Amino acid sequence: MTLKISVIIIALLGSLYTLILNIVEHRSANNPTPENLSDVYDAETYEKWKKYRAEHSRLATIFTVIGALVTVALLFTDLYAIFAHLFGENMYAQIFGIVLLEAIVGTVVGTIESYVSNMIIEQKYGFNRTNMRTFIFDRIRSVLIGLALSCALAYLLAWVHMALGAWMILVFAAVVFAFTLLISFLYPILSRVGNKFVPLEEGELKDRLMELLTKHGYKVKAIEVMDASRRTTKLNAYFTGFGKLKTIVLYDNLVNAMTTDEICAVFAHELGHGLHKDVLKGQIGNFGNLLLMAVVAWLSASIPELHEAFGFEGINYGFAYVLVGIFLGLIQPITSMIMNARSRSAEYRADRQAVKEGYGEAMITALKKLGKENFSHLAPAKLNVVMEYSHPPLSSRIEAIEREIENKNK
Repeated sequence: MTLKISVIIIALLGSLYTLILNIVEHRSANNPTPENLSDVYDAETYEKWKKYRAEHSRLATIFTVIGALVTVALLFTDLYAIFAHLFGENMYAQIFGIVLLEAIVGTVVGTIESYVSNMIIEQKYGFNRTNMRTFIFDRIRSVLIGLALSCALAYLLAWVHMALGAWMILVFAAVVFAFTLLISFLYPILSRVGNKFVPLEEGELKDRLMELLTKHGYKVKAIEVMDASRRTTKLNAYFTGFGKLKTIVLYDNLVNAMTTDEICAVFAHELGHGLHKDVLKGQIGNFGNLLLMAVVAWLSASIPELHEAFGFEGINYGFAYVLVGIFLGLIQPITSMIMNARSRSAEYRADRQAVKEGYGEAMITALKKLGKENFSHLAPAKLNVVMEYSHPPLSSRIEAIEREIENKNK
């Protein structure tokens, strides 16, 4: 079996894994609704939800197959090498050429999928509020940022491998780790492009939220409301930034749809993440994942035969970057499973914080509202939960909260 066929098979196996999960999720739409969630959807809404999930599942399945076919076509025809040679013999120009090819293909396929998902399916079921102008702006911004990041990582791979050889594993992981921290640091700034943030208005809600913060000696830069309703009807809240620059962001949809107690419950949950330093722990765990990624990157940039099998004269760092993505498609399901298990544990712990603050019942009603407004899957297949879910299923979270309330009241 040639190296070329081996790489193509690995790429197909990664797509097959995604396809299987899509099929399992599609079938799980007919799972019985857990008793503690029987009041989330009425019969009419539940039928609407099943149609909604079915359309998204079909879309995901179709584009998984399209993505696999496109990848096989690019690999089998040696198009990466052909395209790279259009940029001359300069190594850096060729790296840019290959990353550009990936961006062009990804933009065409991704834009079509995103358009159907957001502008057709989400619009059909009343969740989308993005107009065509905003959609185009968001896509252009996403493509440009993605192209810049991919170029930076591909050039980084070339530099550290040429300079350090096998030692690149530690350095590459450390630099990418620092890079992800920088992106997290800059996210509050980047997120303001195309979105409007206003301070949460004075009143009972802000007073109670600040009281929760003060109680735990927790400081934030601001509590802001984001105009998410311009794009979606779905609800969310999150922490962003570091240290004194940390900001709490509430979707305006959340503020408008929930009671003060429910918002405080969601806030207490997010506070629980902060008190237990879940983001920091996640970053530390991510470093181990990056080490594995660095090993894959080193191997991809160290075996000339891999590159020659696809039309290159020797090692091409742009193609090495492509190979990293292909190989990680087979490895990442295992690492994601481990990291998602840690994340689900952190979510249970953050829910317990809401109970400790006296918002257990409010957290339950808030979760049900979140589930309803976000059209959540109420009875997902166990395989999907284990492999993909960073949050526990809604039913399991409510059961855990009810046990915690009962223990607290003893």
